[in-house]
Amino acid sequence: MYERKIKKIMTDLADRKIRPGEAIKKLKFMPFEDLGHTKIDHHRSLRKGFPEVVFCQSKTTKQVVEIIKRLSQNNKVVLATRATEEMFREVKKQVKNAGYNKESKTIIINKKSSINQKKGKILVLTAGTSDINVAEEAAVVAEAMGSRVERVYDVGVAGLHRLLDNSEKIDDANVLIVVAGMDGVLPSVVSGIFGKPIIAVPTSVGYGASFKGIAPLLTMLNSCSPGVAVVNIDNGFGAGYFASMINK
Repeated sequence: MYERKIKKIMTDLADRKIRPGEAIKKLKFMPFEDLGHTKIDHHRSLRKGFPEVVFCQSKTTKQVVEIIKRLSQNNKVVLATRATEEMFREVKKQVKNAGYNKESKTIIINKKSSINQKKGKILVLTAGTSDINVAEEAAVVAEAMGSRVERVYDVGVAGLHRLLDNSEKIDDANVLIVVAGMDGVLPSVVSGIFGKPIIAVPTSVGYGASFKGIAPLLTMLNSCSPGVAVVNIDNGFGAGYFASMINK
């Protein structure tokens, strides 16, 4: 069905019944591939500038492998989040150039030339070492989307001199991703000192009264310093994606 639609668009374009812009607009919303358990959106990169990302949590290993294999046949870059090492081992059997980041639990397939230059600069900051796994998810996503990423970890408000020691790196960035659990204060502090757009990421790290990330989430949402946008708890993926869009 989709082949017929595409042929008609191409024929109409060749016959000058429609203009190139109209053809692109029609193609943006087709096609998708139905695997039964999943409908893969092969034109996500045309609409959004980056292919569909696979959220592996609660999927079976077999489903993840099938989805990633199909995506890799149509895209130079494929990214999967919340993936287990077992999932990666099975993916690796089907897609040779697949890589795995243990900290972020991401599977990355990148067929692009290594000479491609990363764009701009995103700086990822964490309040503590315990926030690194979420920060790494953000960093890996932003890198996969073509952004240059630098990391500065463990610079929380318990020792602000550690943050201020990285002022030059912060000033040099286009956008900051600030990851914090516990009290979640770091994004507001950074925003109050530096004039950079900030994406705040609350993590589920903390003792009982942090309520698995709800306390830092509310702190970030109630920030008195302008220029702070907040994503969901532990949502490194959302932060990395949004930061890369800003960076570009």
